[in-house]
Amino acid sequence: MTNPEHRNNDLIIKLPKLNLTNLNYKKQNIRILTPLFGTILFACLYIVATFYYPGGSQADIHAKGFSWKNSYWCNLLNEKALNGEPNAARPIAMTAMGILCLSLAVFWYIFPKKASFKKTGRIIIQLSGILSMAIGMFIFTGFHDSVVNLAGFFGLTATIGTFIGLYRLHLRKLFWLGIFNGLLVILNNILYYGNDLMRYLPVVQKISFLFFLLWISLISIQLYFKKI
Repeated sequence: MTNPEHRNNDLIIKLPKLNLTNLNYKKQNIRILTPLFGTILFACLYIVATFYYPGGSQADIHAKGFSWKNSYWCNLLNEKALNGEPNAARPIAMTAMGILCLSLAVFWYIFPKKASFKKTGRIIIQLSGILSMAIGMFIFTGFHDSVVNLAGFFGLTATIGTFIGLYRLHLRKLFWLGIFNGLLVILNNILYYGNDLMRYLPVVQKISFLFFLLWISLISIQLYFKKI
């Protein structure tokens, strides 16, 4: 005769243990993915905005529509298109800009904590990043150049802090990808001040923008899966 207790034990299904600590960590840590979600949404709105841009570029102010080769991102933010028509793309582009700035501000608020900076360093990076994004929101105004320079100054401070943080976290590949982004920024400046070379700037600017957002998104993903 088979012992009834043995039969009951045979019917017991052993379920895998859930690591509740890990689940709670992932739930709390999902905020670090904000830049990734923001970048995706920004890219979608950017593309949509290009369909509403009336026309005009640095190569031909009478050209129809948005030119990926000759138009700048800032053209989508202007009240009027370069061809003189009211810019229907502006509300969409401004929404995209707001989402992106907010997402990056969240990144620079969270990243110094993950990189275990001391209080002073953490505050410097957080303030620099948030100020850069807050100022960058006004890029569509008549103070475009001043906004770019001031936002760039604070953004550079936050970016240097990001490099230091990546080095501390031993994320070498992301560190070198950041260096590559820095070289692209230098190339942008060379083309901007290079007179005849400026015709190449719209394309290089878009490539630089793409790699920068990819860099921030990859850092966010790495921090999400890296338990720190």
